[in-house]
Amino acid sequence: MTFSKARLHRLRETMAAHVERDAVPGVVTVLSRHGETHVEAIGAATLSGTAMRADTIFRISSMTKPVVAVAALTLVEECRLRLDDPVDALLPELASRRVLRRIDGPLDDTVPAARSITVRDLLDFRCGLGVAMDLSTFGTPFDAAVREMDIMGFGPPRPDAPHTPDEWLHLVGTLPLQAQPGERWLYTTGSTILGILLERVTGRPLEQFLRERLFEPLGMRDTGFSVPPPARARLADACSMDDQDGGLTLYDGADGRWSRPPALPDGAAGLVSTAADYLAFARMLHSGGVHDGERVLSRPAVELMTTDQLGAGQHAAALGAARGWGLGVSVVLRRDELYATPGRYGWDGGLGTTWANDPAEDLVAILLTQRPMHPARSPLHADFWNSVYQALE
Repeated sequence: MTFSKARLHRLRETMAAHVERDAVPGVVTVLSRHGETHVEAIGAATLSGTAMRADTIFRISSMTKPVVAVAALTLVEECRLRLDDPVDALLPELASRRVLRRIDGPLDDTVPAARSITVRDLLDFRCGLGVAMDLSTFGTPFDAAVREMDIMGFGPPRPDAPHTPDEWLHLVGTLPLQAQPGERWLYTTGSTILGILLERVTGRPLEQFLRERLFEPLGMRDTGFSVPPPARARLADACSMDDQDGGLTLYDGADGRWSRPPALPDGAAGLVSTAADYLAFARMLHSGGVHDGERVLSRPAVELMTTDQLGAGQHAAALGAARGWGLGVSVVLRRDELYATPGRYGWDGGLGTTWANDPAEDLVAILLTQRPMHPARSPLHADFWNSVYQALE
């Protein structure tokens, strides 16, 4: 047997209990193992009560990062990019940088960059730009400048941000780096820059390149940076918590910020997708880069992507001592929780989504919902992953 039927029922009851407590309007869960797949749609997709469906569309926010990382690695395999080449020629806005002496220091207290930013730096989040997981980068002079210039890419997804890729990178290029390239893991911004790099090296808009390279080969029909009119009835409401009574309020609806193509397709957090679409992507990685007998990415590239890249002393500042970071995904280094199998990899989305592949258990699991939550502190996430692993036979 692949899963315990009784324990799969327990998983469903546990998720349904979160819905009944109004923690979220609804969820879609996906478990795939040994060729057996279980998909459950529970609760509502909208605050008005529209039933959740297996093909409901979700804003996957930071689960965009692994997708863009895979697209970049396909270009590395074609020798159109090299991991350790400087990005200066393609992204001259980031050449000859100055670096803050202290990450919380004044913007004019800088030193020259010790070296150029590389493609690898963008993939492993050591490019010198981004957000610290302990939020120590908020409230700094750099953060104030980002807010004053209205630069997205240093916080939650903003598909309605006003700047084009070229305008955005020009603004970022007027600021110093927050850390020396390779010195410190800083979250999210590397993927936004990586998306712009992919546009420049291919000469095509990011969504077009992703569609040609990944979405069409994998059958990801509902994945993109916006939702076309015929599909908007399947887009889940994104919710936020009401500070007054703890209830759910609307953050973004069917005609909201993801209803039109963005000025800057954000390679860090901009995609929408469905359970079936993301499962196809996850299975491709789980199969060593193969989908339906066709190779999308080489096995060595998948292994590199899912191998910890961080240096000594960089783990705790990033994701805790038991987690590392590969190229676009987190990697479990040691078991410190029921569901933390060493070698497990994946990532989460700040609007409620989470995914992981566990090679040791031959497992792919996905949870999709639409309420902002911190995965490390979310009872819903913890209960989902505990319930997934207790159901394994």
